[in-house]
Amino acid sequence: MSELSPYAFDFNDRPFVVIWETTRACALACRHCRAEADPHAHPLQLSTEEGFALIDQIAEIKPPVFVLTGGDPAMRPDLLDLINYSREKGLFPALSPSATPRLVKMNFHELKRAGVHRISLSIDGPDRASHDAFRGVKGTWDWTLQAYEKCFDAGIPVQINTTITKDNADRLDDFIDMLEDIEPVLWSVFVLVPTGRGKFDDLPSPAQLERLLIRLHEHSLTAPYEIKTTEAPMYRRVQRQHPEIGEFRPTKRAPLGINDGKGFVFVSHTGEVNPSGFLPLNAGNVRTQHLLDIYRNNPTFQHLRDPNALMGKCGQCEYRSLCGGSRARAYAMSGNPFDGDPLCEYQPPMLMAQRAWA
Repeated sequence: MSELSPYAFDFNDRPFVVIWETTRACALACRHCRAEADPHAHPLQLSTEEGFALIDQIAEIKPPVFVLTGGDPAMRPDLLDLINYSREKGLFPALSPSATPRLVKMNFHELKRAGVHRISLSIDGPDRASHDAFRGVKGTWDWTLQAYEKCFDAGIPVQINTTITKDNADRLDDFIDMLEDIEPVLWSVFVLVPTGRGKFDDLPSPAQLERLLIRLHEHSLTAPYEIKTTEAPMYRRVQRQHPEIGEFRPTKRAPLGINDGKGFVFVSHTGEVNPSGFLPLNAGNVRTQHLLDIYRNNPTFQHLRDPNALMGKCGQCEYRSLCGGSRARAYAMSGNPFDGDPLCEYQPPMLMAQRAWA
């Protein structure tokens, strides 16, 4: 993907990222689980044949990023078949499993041969105690590191995902120190959206988040891995605003401006299509409609790609095309997916001028 220009992608034409929630079954009980996963698969989750049909649709789209997630995709007995079929169709499937004994027992060389392009592992506390407490099951820290070693041995690149809450937002330097021993290809820093098991009381404050993003920008200039944020698009604004830290350098990994429904689409375990897994607005179902048709033509998706549709503080912001705020968090906290992102500390000059005249 390194040859892609960060500016040469039409979000109105097709998504850059397609996420398929293959199942909601999972053996863990994470405190902030979007899916509120439980140990059992939903009886109406897409079957193997329906999964193949969905992969056919995705192959027509040719997204640079395609992720099989959950729940825990390792809970599907047909996982290798789905990976194989994806690769045969020209896709580069990434896998986002849960760190469990089931995962550790899997044959990672077999996953590599099947076509797994990357595996993401979650580390939500910089030490065993804090991570296991977050994940709700003792032992997840050790299983995560064991899975990392197996990925390394099989030659599968590893991405680390970290969910930021008020409890760990001030521990960024501890995470950075911890990652020195892992050196992933990418660190994805996700800021909590209060949906599923995620609670409003777990959110970091806007000031906490701003400090974290400034420090993350500083670290990105020397980090031996790429850094991205999820549900924190204001990171791009922070990078632009702080040239004294270092020059804003758009990543070659992905185009600028990706957001919920804007270059990003999510397919649920039962085939429902949402702008993201954290923005549960049902726009159709792949059992009866083509994924690309839903993405291009559903009014909600179209409006999410229009920066002029934004309201509140985000609608007044000069960074609305670059950032746009978390649409999922706006929806979770106000019921309006076009409202301002309540975790953004920045006050747009236009809004400040309006308040001065009020």
